[in-house]
Parts: sequence; structure tokens; C-alpha cells
Amino acid sequence: MSKPALHHINLKTTRLAEMIEWYGKVMGMTVSHQGPVGAWLSNDAANHRIALLAFPWLRDDASKEGHTGLHHSAFEYPTFQELFDGFARLRDIGIVPTFCLDHGLTTSMYYSDPDANFVELQVDNFCDWSKSKEWMMTSPEFAANPIGAFFDPGLVYDAYKSGRSPSELHVAITAGQFLPDPVPVIGPPPMKS
Repeated sequence: MSKPALHHINLKTTRLAEMIEWYGKVMGMTVSHQGPVGAWLSNDAANHRIALLAFPWLRDDASKEGHTGLHHSAFEYPTFQELFDGFARLRDIGIVPTFCLDHGLTTSMYYSDPDANFVELQVDNFCDWSKSKEWMMTSPEFAANPIGAFFDPGLVYDAYKSGRSPSELHVAITAGQFLPDPVPVIGPPPMKS
């Protein structure tokens, strides 16, 4: 069976210029082509990894958070250091994660783009996809809590910079030692009046 690889995601937007700027800052995306109805962006050799459609008839959805559809797209750093160096760089220009989770197999930071689409930036905690896949398939811990443990990325960054190892921090995060204040609640979005 042929197994195609994910090439790109396509988002609809009413904020084309803001989206181009945000994806440039967050993931180093540059414009491969921009026209009246959208832009195509890439951060590697591919012709595009994100397409942004900006048809003039598009409208924002005030109830988007409570509707079915795409929850997030995810992009992976090769190392813990690069994930947290990216966090510090973005924090210093005013872009902070909406929430962060250690899922066991990944340490993940979820950002909201200008259209409130979540973008997950992550690192594989096993540094080996075959090991993390095996852990996901067989781990009683993952079966019991597939969402994972919330964490405050600033606290983890500071601990990392003070010399704690990624594996030590992973254990500490899952033990609840770096909880954010307040801890996010997973549930339905608040009702809008």
C-alpha cells in the first residue's frame, strides 16, 4: 500500500497579512507565492507547507471553538533545546503558547494563530519515532491519560537553562511539578450571550 506523507495544510482566513507575518515569526515560513485570493508559504525545500485562502466572501465564525473541525496542526523540532529556544525567542517578541502539555510521547506547546487555529510545536520525548509509537501503543500511562500533563513553559525553560536534563524535566512535568497558574480546564467553551 502506498503511504503518502503530509505535504501541507490549507487554512481559510480573513487576516491574510497577519497570518503571513505570524507564520513567518513562529515557524520561519516565507511566501512562495501571494496573489489576490491567498498565499502559499514554506519553511523548507517544498513549494509550500501552509496555504492561506483569503476569498473576499469568507467570514469569521464567532462560535468556531465549539464546532467540529480541525483542532490543530503540529510541527516537530528535532531536539528539546530547539523547542525551548524557540519558546524563548517567540516569548521575547510577544508570542506565547495558549497552553502546554507533556503527552508522554511528546512535549508540546500550543499556540493560537491570528485566526485562533491551534499550532502545536513539539519534540519527541523518546528522540525515536519507533520508541514513542511503541510507548503510545502499549503504555498503561498513555491509556489512562492520553491528554497528558499541563506545564508552564517559562518554569521549564528556566529549569532547563539551570542545567536540568530533558529526561529529568519530562519526569518532573508529568509529576505535576511545573503546573501553570491557573491550570487549564478541558471542557466545552463558555457560552456566548
